[in-house]
Amino acid sequence: MNEAQKKHFSKILKKYNAGKATLEDKRFLESFYELFETEEDFITPDNSEQYARLGQSIKQEIDQQIGQQQQEQHYQQKSRVIKIRPFWLRSAAVVIIIGAAALGAHYLLKTDRPGQSQIARNDFKNISPGGNKAVLTLADGRRVVLDDVQNGQLATQAGVIISKAADGKLVYRISGEEKAQANLQNTISTPMGGQYQVILPDQTSVWLNSASSITYPAAFTGQERVVSLTGEAYFEVAKNEKMPFKVRSSLQTVEVLGTHFNVNAYPDEPNTQTTLLEGSVKLVSPASSIRIVPGEQGVVLKDGALLKRRVDVDHELAWKNGLFSFEGQDIRAIMRQISRWYDIEVVYDKNLPEEKYYGEIARSSKLENVFKILELSNIDFRMEGKTVYVSYQSKK
Repeated sequence: MNEAQKKHFSKILKKYNAGKATLEDKRFLESFYELFETEEDFITPDNSEQYARLGQSIKQEIDQQIGQQQQEQHYQQKSRVIKIRPFWLRSAAVVIIIGAAALGAHYLLKTDRPGQSQIARNDFKNISPGGNKAVLTLADGRRVVLDDVQNGQLATQAGVIISKAADGKLVYRISGEEKAQANLQNTISTPMGGQYQVILPDQTSVWLNSASSITYPAAFTGQERVVSLTGEAYFEVAKNEKMPFKVRSSLQTVEVLGTHFNVNAYPDEPNTQTTLLEGSVKLVSPASSIRIVPGEQGVVLKDGALLKRRVDVDHELAWKNGLFSFEGQDIRAIMRQISRWYDIEVVYDKNLPEEKYYGEIARSSKLENVFKILELSNIDFRMEGKTVYVSYQSKK
């Protein structure tokens, strides 16, 4: 096991031990770690038989844990807490030990529940995860579909060169040939099922989540740098003590000099959340203002009230790192994330229980595999076109 693998596996262990793991979970992980250590020599590109043996051993451990988890869920029905930890173990097995996504998908597909409609399952197969998709709207109204255009220079605006880099991100650069104009506003928007990264004229990096948009000047001049956000974005702000950076959304303004933070300001979420990784951030709402420090999250409620709390930063930034992360959310909160990423509509059964979920699912997963995992906790999904109907399958 190399250092990167150990670090990743330790992260999973930490999440299990963050007050949410049973003794059986911990014992299973200990034995699972030992399995990796003892059979590590089997993992060679040219040894398919030994690969298969390791894969079968992992599968048996996973199946056993799923059975244990279902028993836990039965006896913990009154607590209304559902833990989808089996996928974490699947993730550890597939990503760290085998490194084969196809094998992981195979394990998930083996968990079909009796009576599941094959027609519905085939509908799920038509829905793929999101990707790098966005539209750039220039100051003169021109629209550039960024996922369609080739790399290279896209446009020039009064002293600013806009290019698409080889890694797909959008980059602004002051040309120096003429004075840049701050009154030229650009907007980059991601659709449902899209995400994108942009390097702003001051070299601030912004990662946009799906169904989000950011409006900013073609060049930052004057005494402050101001952008407007709808949806969710992660910022790594270039330091400039003489020119504060501000992110405006519907309920708040975030003020920084140079720092790393995430803002979740989707209109369909119950509040606006700002999570700080580095530096210092001031949040200003019509009602009040607060400062947060790294590891804290500022929350603005719909009435403008502000509060702050300690959070798991890895959980809050899971979307940027290619994961759905659930830390006590109900199925509606989970499906809001899923619907944005897979570009689907969701209709809920009125009798859905208020159960809580804990776990992680890769955003690269196909929709059918995401539903496979959630179905382990007795949630049923039926799809018609691009509408998913969510209901609860009670235990017999």
